[in-house]
Amino acid sequence: MKRVDDFRLTFKDLEGNEKKYVPIMIGGMGVDISTADLALEACRLGGIGHISDAMINTVTDRRYNTKHVKDKLKQYKFNVANSDKSVVQFDLAQLEEATRLHVEGTMKRKQGDGLIFINCMEKLTMNGPKETLRVRMRAALDAGIDGITLAAGLHLGSFSLIEDHPRFREAKLGIIVSSVRALQLFIKKSARTGRLPDYVVVEGPLAGGHLGFGMDWEQYKLEDIVAEVVAWIKEQGYDNMPVIAAGGVFTGSDAVRFLEMGCGGVQVATRFTVTKECGLPDDVKQEYYKASEELIEVNQISPTGYPMRMMKNTPAIGSGIRPNCEAYGYLLDANGSCSYIQAYNKVIEENPTAKKISEIHVYEKTCLCTHMRNFDCWTCGHYTYRLKDTTNVLPDGRYQLLTAEHVFKDYQFSTDNQIALPPLDETAV
Repeated sequence: MKRVDDFRLTFKDLEGNEKKYVPIMIGGMGVDISTADLALEACRLGGIGHISDAMINTVTDRRYNTKHVKDKLKQYKFNVANSDKSVVQFDLAQLEEATRLHVEGTMKRKQGDGLIFINCMEKLTMNGPKETLRVRMRAALDAGIDGITLAAGLHLGSFSLIEDHPRFREAKLGIIVSSVRALQLFIKKSARTGRLPDYVVVEGPLAGGHLGFGMDWEQYKLEDIVAEVVAWIKEQGYDNMPVIAAGGVFTGSDAVRFLEMGCGGVQVATRFTVTKECGLPDDVKQEYYKASEELIEVNQISPTGYPMRMMKNTPAIGSGIRPNCEAYGYLLDANGSCSYIQAYNKVIEENPTAKKISEIHVYEKTCLCTHMRNFDCWTCGHYTYRLKDTTNVLPDGRYQLLTAEHVFKDYQFSTDNQIALPPLDETAV
């Protein structure tokens, strides 16, 4: 039986030279869940790792001691009680600095033969969709990122925002789609730039976080979408555009199945959420291990308008936290509006005597900015309930955390749908 290591993901440089990589890409999980450490391990092992630019100012405050969030709150504190957030703008110079710090800090530590990409979430409109997206992409290129994956709300004009950048054709540029139609639309819209995507991540309905489907997601299968995309790309003669299958690829054997279908690689994430290098707090990692299949749901509480998969016991659900757009505001649209603000105000109007947060419950939408920042929004992949079978149970009932290297190599070398348990960590007993 074939292993993932029997395949290679191939990219060509500007001179037409081929470079080959282990066909494993770790997906970009914000907010700093896909840490630099996690991405660097994938790179060191010959694959591709993602960092994420989700809430990048918040991440650099935590990692590089900037004070962007504090400065922004101070500037707009006068507006905290106002439902109209249209005046709340991001300082583009700070946004550029935050992206540069995060990317440069990661790239300086790069080792191995792999690549480091940044996942750029286009649904983070930040009360200036085009302006903020342009700054984030250009700053990442300036700082030396190997590639950019455009995700979460594909903006068809993204390539045009950076087409005059000197690294526009050098860096790898990829997109995440959930249908062949989405890929066709993007390529048609971007045609005038003379630049095709270097790779296409096809994300199926079992993925974690936001989904590119409606609440009818169960009617779709990753295998069917991948087959359509692979066939269309071949028909168009796009020989240098590998397809990366994502969403529900839980074992090395799962990955091999897609590689044999003609994919250039797979993108995986769920199994890396419980690694030591992942940015989730250890107590939250234990919640992921303990999750049952019944605990995982797809709901519509995200202000983005996309369905989102998470655990039912996530603390964010039903929280009545006040909108903190003056400090964060990553989901404010071009008019300074967010559906969570509307949902929050509706509950406040219906409960005028409520004074404490514990007395306020907003179930219609949830404030992703605050809850993702606090690791209180437990988004997850469909197969999170299988994580408990990938490690050892310690005497105190906790589950042993894994290393990213262990998980990566299990994908790379496993056969027959087997999952290798790690050696028992005696120091954790």
